[in-house]
Amino acid sequence: MNKSGNNMRIENQGRKGYMRNMAPIDFKSRISEKSGDIMSIASNEVVTIPPTMPVIEAVKTMLNHGFRRIPIADPGTKHLLGIVTSNDIVDFLGGGKRNLIIKNKFKGNLLAAVNGSISEIMETNVVSLNVKDSLKDALNTMMKENIGGIPITDADGTVKAIISERDFVFLISGIVSGKNVEGYMSKKIVTAPSDMSIGAATKSMINHGFRRLPVLRDNVLIGIITASDIMRFLGSGDIFNRLVTGNAREVFEVSVSSLLRRDIIFTKSDVDLGEAANVMLDKDVGSLPVMEDGELKGIITERDIVRAMAT
Repeated sequence: MNKSGNNMRIENQGRKGYMRNMAPIDFKSRISEKSGDIMSIASNEVVTIPPTMPVIEAVKTMLNHGFRRIPIADPGTKHLLGIVTSNDIVDFLGGGKRNLIIKNKFKGNLLAAVNGSISEIMETNVVSLNVKDSLKDALNTMMKENIGGIPITDADGTVKAIISERDFVFLISGIVSGKNVEGYMSKKIVTAPSDMSIGAATKSMINHGFRRLPVLRDNVLIGIITASDIMRFLGSGDIFNRLVTGNAREVFEVSVSSLLRRDIIFTKSDVDLGEAANVMLDKDVGSLPVMEDGELKGIITERDIVRAMAT
């Protein structure tokens, strides 16, 4: 299957066999409309950061916890003030709209900018939910607002939990849904050649509003690069030092292939969504490339699975 000759292991994660004799379960039967049931799957061990935290410390906090997003709250009251995502960080450091903050407010001084407060780049118009909301409320809000995670507050605005696409993926993991990957995967895929620079890949993600790009070499999939991968790269010690003290352009000219560190876990178009969800959780990935006869045919993401649950 691996035609490129690289040393990455490609693993087919499509194990339909043991599920064939199980009756399909309606997604909607698992989406409670009962008040307060949002807390049954939300993560209540939520980490918040103060708005005064330097950008680089916020990045380190997200990396240490493996977060794609983190709520910003008042350090005393824990009242929700904002949220920042890995996409926001990449947008800030990689030349998106938030990068104008570096140019305009910090006169191009990246070192000063990353030591500025996270409030400079956080989203203040935060979509949130209440602890008394239902799972259906959360699902509908994610679809309506096109967001992957939502802080949950009490009546006083205090952050109590956070619910994400992954929580819904967990909800249907391993069930037989009767819906397959092909019906919900994205078939029009924006890809990155293996020699594309990190800077160019970052701009591609920002321009298309994507969190990930499949990476191809000679039209063969060799990996997937995500916004979190780029954030991890830019926030790592040596690279970060070069970014703020040396030639930032050189950092962004590194090829995306240098960031590929994990095996390729893929699925097939006829695999049930419940099994695809199970693989995502088992392998700790937010998407699965869809392969047929060694060719990339699409990609299925956590967002796609949540969309399937809402239809």
